[in-house]
Amino acid sequence: MPLPVPTAPRRRFHTRRIEVEGFLREDGLYDLEASLTDVKDVDYPIASGMRPAGVPVHLMRVRVTFDAAFNIVEAVACSDEVPYPGNCDTIGPRYARLVGLNLVRGFRRTVNEMFGETLGCSHMTEMLQSLPTAAIQTVATFSRDTDDSAGKPPQLDRCHALDTAGEAVRRYYPKWYRGQDETA
Repeated sequence: MPLPVPTAPRRRFHTRRIEVEGFLREDGLYDLEASLTDVKDVDYPIASGMRPAGVPVHLMRVRVTFDAAFNIVEAVACSDEVPYPGNCDTIGPRYARLVGLNLVRGFRRTVNEMFGETLGCSHMTEMLQSLPTAAIQTVATFSRDTDDSAGKPPQLDRCHALDTAGEAVRRYYPKWYRGQDETA
């Protein structure tokens, strides 16, 4: 169901896009390439000068390479468009410190600890928060979502629809359903 029609006339001034693409490499590793873009629909005066409408205020990119266990083995980041050239665009190399982190075990919390506030770029750090679920979706492409040969499928109990006490799990993952037995 789409959003309801806005109740008042309005005019867009800002667009933020976060895009993440997942790749399987020929060497068996995976890459995630993410970008964050902020664009104004009007000329935007900032301390470093006028940013014309349609020209990105921010364009940040990151690539992480990870293994089948979701361990990051390589990371690179860059800032192609920034509001403060010569300053914002110098932080990219710091994100190589992502190497060694696991995308599905404490990643978001650790990223905030490592790069929060002045330790990193707030936009880059925000973009990184999208990587865990994108990594799972990338790897999931190559397996059945109902495969429970290694135990409970990892997506169960991770969102309201896949609560193991809920209807979707009763219907699609009956082995893992823990709701009330209606026949008792």
